[in-house]
Amino acid sequence: MAMKVETLLEKIDLGELALPEFQRGYVWNRGQVRDLVNSMYLGHPVGSLLTWTTETEKVTHRGNLANPSGAVQLILDGQQRITSLYGIIRGKPPAFFDGNPETFTNLYFNVDTETFEFYGPVRMQDNPLWINVTDLMLQDINPFIPSLSPNPEFATYIQRLTAVRNIRLRELHVEEIAGANKDINVIVDIFNKVNSGGTRLSKGDLALAKVCAGWPEARHEMKERIAKWHQFNFQFKLDWLLRCVNTITTGEALFDALEKVSTSVFREGLERAEKHIDYLLNLISSRLGLDHDRVLGSKYAFPLMARYLEQRGGHIDDPRECDRLLFWYIHTLLWGRYSGTMESILNQDLEAIEDINQGLERLVGNLRLDRGDLQLVPLDFSGWSIGARFYPLLYMLTRVQHARDWETGVELSNHMLGQGTRLQLHHIFPKSLLYEHGYERRQVNQIANFTFLTQDTNLKVSNRHPASYLSHYAHKTPDVLASHWIPSDSELWQLDRYLDFLEARRELLASAANGFLNSLNSGSLSELPASPQTLEHTPVIGGIVSSEEEQLLLDVNIWVGDQGLPEGEFLHELVDESSGELKVVLDLAWPNGLQEGYSQPVVLIIDEDQKVEEAVNQAGYRFFTTPEDFKAYVQHEILVAA
Repeated sequence: MAMKVETLLEKIDLGELALPEFQRGYVWNRGQVRDLVNSMYLGHPVGSLLTWTTETEKVTHRGNLANPSGAVQLILDGQQRITSLYGIIRGKPPAFFDGNPETFTNLYFNVDTETFEFYGPVRMQDNPLWINVTDLMLQDINPFIPSLSPNPEFATYIQRLTAVRNIRLRELHVEEIAGANKDINVIVDIFNKVNSGGTRLSKGDLALAKVCAGWPEARHEMKERIAKWHQFNFQFKLDWLLRCVNTITTGEALFDALEKVSTSVFREGLERAEKHIDYLLNLISSRLGLDHDRVLGSKYAFPLMARYLEQRGGHIDDPRECDRLLFWYIHTLLWGRYSGTMESILNQDLEAIEDINQGLERLVGNLRLDRGDLQLVPLDFSGWSIGARFYPLLYMLTRVQHARDWETGVELSNHMLGQGTRLQLHHIFPKSLLYEHGYERRQVNQIANFTFLTQDTNLKVSNRHPASYLSHYAHKTPDVLASHWIPSDSELWQLDRYLDFLEARRELLASAANGFLNSLNSGSLSELPASPQTLEHTPVIGGIVSSEEEQLLLDVNIWVGDQGLPEGEFLHELVDESSGELKVVLDLAWPNGLQEGYSQPVVLIIDEDQKVEEAVNQAGYRFFTTPEDFKAYVQHEILVAA
């Protein structure tokens, strides 16, 4: 059947047309909005809509309904188009909107050139030929007549404005699906087929859709928890939290298990998941010093640990048991246990802890099957860049093994940090000196060349020759260098002995790490000083203030957010799905594209070698090596900037 645009908008206002909860949010950009309106103006085809007519109590939805106990039409295909038209014509988002309203705000029409563009003050300010499209839709033509009437093309201009307003009267074909046999599973299958070239539903999306069928507020409640953790500098995703609720309520990793979970059980499970995750974040922060997202790692170990806590009533009374759990957690981080075929491995580990008395033994046993005796060797610290998995371990050792600031001699523990004393990443051998002496990037950015200092000390050290400043601090504060596992042989502080320095420091780091981990495992670790809980104080935001390169990436990510697009993931791990092997760490990535379901995966990599470029190419990513090229792509292909 055919239906006028204005009629469709009225049905939205009346609550007769809504959006099913399983649909994702609004993801169009300004270029797509502009092109849609232009096509409507020119009378070009813009596609049809697909709706599902069902009883309201059989499915959850977004938007207000006129008759909560009657029938409703839910949009399966055409959300982006009808939302854009609603925003342009009504001047506000529809009730079911979830996105950035700036995308359809301030669209203008030039009555002389018949072009649509978003507002630009240089061209449009005080120019009567540029008409705000939304104002035209809301106010009719009359308010614009005085400013246009002196123009000899006045009659033509009025005809063109009328044509713009008549977009409201364009008829769109609406295909309707109805019938008692069309349940949520059938509809989601239809949705995925219709959107085969767009946004498909993942297993997590489908599971959440079914949850929302019984509890419409579920998505909102989960987003509120994620927003809370975001305030404390921990970044989590919706499907991650859903996985935690799943393991808590069912003991299973696969989302299919949620089908048997009632609404009341899920709600209680979400509340317990929040408490368990708070407990774990505070424990990992205070006991291991991993107090922000960049060093947290192994996030999919949390569903397992949340289940472990659930079995024990939400807390662990025995400190030795806590330490053994943390021992297991650190090794999942170091070896990427949940990076590959996560669900099968997680189910294997969930089964292991069903034996409450022997759960930890069996968990560690599963690790040993893959990694042997779990002892670290110097070669493990041969990774480079802050994306290496052993980077959080170095940060952790600094926070919990009494490393001291070189200038003040004060321990770098998280309870003493404040403004001006944040931990900063420091290259022991300055990058500039190493590059001058011909060392390659992989050598310059070795983990064994990293340490952490307060901001003030890092500024004082700057890029001085290591033989100079290390000698100074060795005399000023005895043993302060040893607290950072710096080799004491001053001959190794020379630039021509840099590779020997790295080898010696790797041995020291491996020894320190094994000592700490073995103490955790045996339960012999002494009690650490009490630290504020991460979720009860403002965390050390930007605890790792990196080199100029990372600051550059941060600036780019902020710029992307300012464009109304999703921010990327720093240090995204590209993993072989079959083997779980870490292939490469990407500087700044959008694995689902800048417009999820509408654009390909994209990554910004700065000063990487050819192997990294080949890996991202093989994985289907479009990559850029400079911020300028990346921004040009965003502007001209994503935002379609004028």
